[in-house]
Amino acid sequence: MFSRVLIANRGEIALRIIRACKELGLETVAVYSEVDRNTSYLHLADDRVCIGPAPSAESYLNIPRIIAAAEITDVDAIHPGYGFLAENAHFADICRDCNIEFIGPSAENMRTLGDKVQAKVLAKKAQVPTTPDSIDAELEGVYEKKDSEPGENLEGGRSLRGVIKTVGDAVKVANWIGYPVALKAAGGGGGRGIRFAHNKATLKTVFKQAQAEAEIAFGDGRIYMEKCLEDFRHIEVQILGDRYGNMVHLYERECSVQRRRQKVIEETPAPGLDENLRRDICQAAVRLAKEVNYQNAGTVEFILDANNNFYFMEVNTRIQVEHPITEMVTGVDLVQWQLRIAAGEKLEFTQDDIAMSGSAIECRINAEDPANNFCPSPGRIEAFVAPGGLGVRWDSHVYQGYTIPSAYDSLVGKLIVHRPTREQTIAVAKRALDEFVIEPTKTTFPLCREVLSHEKFIAGQWDTTLIEREMLIPSSESGYPQGNFA
Repeated sequence: MFSRVLIANRGEIALRIIRACKELGLETVAVYSEVDRNTSYLHLADDRVCIGPAPSAESYLNIPRIIAAAEITDVDAIHPGYGFLAENAHFADICRDCNIEFIGPSAENMRTLGDKVQAKVLAKKAQVPTTPDSIDAELEGVYEKKDSEPGENLEGGRSLRGVIKTVGDAVKVANWIGYPVALKAAGGGGGRGIRFAHNKATLKTVFKQAQAEAEIAFGDGRIYMEKCLEDFRHIEVQILGDRYGNMVHLYERECSVQRRRQKVIEETPAPGLDENLRRDICQAAVRLAKEVNYQNAGTVEFILDANNNFYFMEVNTRIQVEHPITEMVTGVDLVQWQLRIAAGEKLEFTQDDIAMSGSAIECRINAEDPANNFCPSPGRIEAFVAPGGLGVRWDSHVYQGYTIPSAYDSLVGKLIVHRPTREQTIAVAKRALDEFVIEPTKTTFPLCREVLSHEKFIAGQWDTTLIEREMLIPSSESGYPQGNFA
């Protein structure tokens, strides 16, 4: 096991990792930007290093400064958390070159699965269902690549399978797939790098936009196309794999309550999934993970249509924001197992040992003003009371007197509730939200309260359009469907 771990992140996930390390008897090093100097968890770390000013590019995304902090404090491992450098294969390579263990999957895993085209090719190989796409269209001869193109791969291992380079080819593929279609950046993810088209005219308009945006946002102009499902649920499966070939899933999470393709509320188990469907989705996730010899924690995401057909979406090669609900129903500490797997330990349980107990819901509380188009609400917290009670968990780094910076993500905390039944979990979550006090900061807890009280949510009959369609909150991309990334 490691002796000292640097946490290359901030906020609630940094605190979560510090707690896991302490419980394993590991020393911790926290890095922070100048604006985060008064963050509450810094005093819990054994050492702390300021790595620069507030802008992420000068601090939490600055690899040389993070590596320098690691070398100065003599750590033997780095945990990247989520966001920032968590899925940066180059950072993982540098950690390895500096003899520092990167706590997460291999750089190869990240490169392969972070490439959306390669990930879909692998999903098909592992017999995981996928929506009709340009990869299929190419195999069917719907369009052909120019002779000058160098086969299946580009320099750096980036796949050319299914990549569309011209408007003419895009029209051919869309006619074969059937409208509506989604144009997606091969290097994108997290709801970004997507354009939708309901007809040929729209497709011609958005194609060049999609290419240009992909190049600007991801440094990778490759575009592929797939069938766009407009009314669907978002289901994801938590996986864990060690370096000895052992692989398990920890069941699914329902993540369909979203706003602008970003998750608002997650729960497990997913309502309405019968045992056969749950088994099929979870086994598909494990097949894909085994196909790439995946190691450490990861999440395989699927879309589920109105007829309960599921299709592969993407793999997140990191710990997820919503991991606590899986921990609550399985009793498995996912962050501790990230550390243990990275240290070379074998999983001490098999698939048969993992069972779900009860129901868990997570509400993400963001410092945003729902009455003002969800504009960020940074500033000093003058009054703060966290919820509590049986089955209530509050994961957060904020406190009374804390100043929420404007430089980072607006997440201030996560309310996690675990009770024996879904009905009890919803009731406790609503009660806990009523106890929550944070002033004068505007937050999304009223939105979460409204969702939990909505008849469709209570009935377990909703999809990713619930907030926009039922609560009349405008979408950020008026005129486009919500698409199938979140």
